Amino acid sequence: MLKVGLVVVVVLLFALMAYIRFAPSDPARWHIDIAAPDFVPPADWAAFCPGAESQSFATFTSDAPLARLAEIADSWPRTMRLAGSLDEGRITWVTRSRLLWFPDYATAAEIQTANGPAVCIVSRQRFGTDDGGVNAAKLRGWLMRAFGADTLPELGWKPSGP
Repeated sequence: MLKVGLVVVVVLLFALMAYIRFAPSDPARWHIDIAAPDFVPPADWAAFCPGAESQSFATFTSDAPLARLAEIADSWPRTMRLAGSLDEGRITWVTRSRLLWFPDYATAAEIQTANGPAVCIVSRQRFGTDDGGVNAAKLRGWLMRAFGADTLPELGWKPSGP
């Protein structure tokens, strides 16, 4: 009886792992408009956006900040583009964890600030409610590599709307 129970548990674990690994990623669900004036990310998402009125994020502005960020994200380990393009001004990537291949989704959009074009980005997990800081670390890594910053401001969201 113990062997049968163990086999059932193992089969269920493999089924769960297969679902996590092979569940389709629906772009309509994950490719969200983070540049919308009324968008505010949930508290459990990693997020960075300087805000339209910002003067203090010059390090993260450039002539083509989304293109610079996309170059880094497209080459990041276990990461692939899910939806969007530079022409659209918004891109969503899916990054899978190393061990169990859990998907995390990052969406970046270009916005206008007082210093010129800048990038807003959010990253969130598909399964569970706590990612152990993985998404925030990924955003910091992307921003540091894309914009050459030695120090980053705290990740946070400054609404671009009124």
